[in-house]
Amino acid sequence: MNFVITDKIKEQDEKIIYQGLLDYNLARIEDKNPRDLGIYLQDETGEKVGGLIGNTHGNWLFVKYLWVKEDQRGQKIGSELLKQAEETAKERGCRYAFLDTFSFQAPAFYEKHGYKNVFTLEDYPVTGKRYYLSKNL
Repeated sequence: MNFVITDKIKEQDEKIIYQGLLDYNLARIEDKNPRDLGIYLQDETGEKVGGLIGNTHGNWLFVKYLWVKEDQRGQKIGSELLKQAEETAKERGCRYAFLDTFSFQAPAFYEKHGYKNVFTLEDYPVTGKRYYLSKNL
């Protein structure tokens, strides 16, 4: 046997590793049915000017991405996207939410909405911080 180290990950190699991990996890995890959650705001031309991508799984809402176009910020669009995600998550039976954000992004925004910092990854990727936050729904 030998270790292969590369900085060019092939798609088929990633699939093998992912499938092995998925098979292991599915044999042990209680809820095997995560559900995607996408909420989009479109302007009158159909262009997306904001959105939230995440999923719900068991008791948890995970917010993967929340974005609002720069010229649309300050109009509470992000707050409404987050509110709608949390409401949908509760309808799906979730009791908690979690997400991560960089120091230059929006930690104060999430804290304003009741999220608490549970872990900070210091010096990430070099001099910044990455915050991991959660909230009881």
